[in-house]
Amino acid sequence: MAKHERWERSNRLSLMFMQSHIAKGIRGSIPECSKAKDFLKAVEAQFVSSTKAMASTLMKRLSSQAFDSSKGVREHIMKMRDIAAQLKSLEVEISESFLVHLVLNSLPPQYGPFKISYNTHKDNWSINELLTMCVQEEERLKHEKPESAHLVARAKAKTKKCKAAHHSKKGNKVSFKGNKDACFFCKKQGHMKKECQKYIKWLEKKGISQNKEADKK
Repeated sequence: MAKHERWERSNRLSLMFMQSHIAKGIRGSIPECSKAKDFLKAVEAQFVSSTKAMASTLMKRLSSQAFDSSKGVREHIMKMRDIAAQLKSLEVEISESFLVHLVLNSLPPQYGPFKISYNTHKDNWSINELLTMCVQEEERLKHEKPESAHLVARAKAKTKKCKAAHHSKKGNKVSFKGNKDACFFCKKQGHMKKECQKYIKWLEKKGISQNKEADKK
């Protein structure tokens, strides 16, 4: 009786501990059990049935990974290697050469020359070698990006300056043609050539009367 009471207490405490620590997502799918041993078997059966679904989900995640530059390329490759390790624990073996090709395919177009270099290389890289080479390529691209951005900015500024100068010249030309009240002699506005005092003085200095000048016209 004493042994049975100790076993019953231990069984009850074990059930309470497992039920309180199990994930809520699978708690409802496990049937009611009065013994801790039966509860463990029910949990095991639940995980065996979901192993294939989990493997399929991980395969989709691994094949759809894409490097978006929000984090470093090191974190990106480490994440893909972690997914491959999870698949291995589910008895889905991912070879290292296949994982290397998956990583290369997930890189953006900026890594195009790097991919060509690997394809023309005779030896196959391990995932650790690929990680080291990708980090070096990332640093090289970071150093080249400010220089290219500076050249683009200079080209845009030069284009804007040329356009502004063109519009300025065009505007001055139009305003000069459209100004009909400007004097053709002194180029000032507000009077005509025949009313210009400078023009009249110039005629007097030359000994030419305005009537003769008008007859010539």
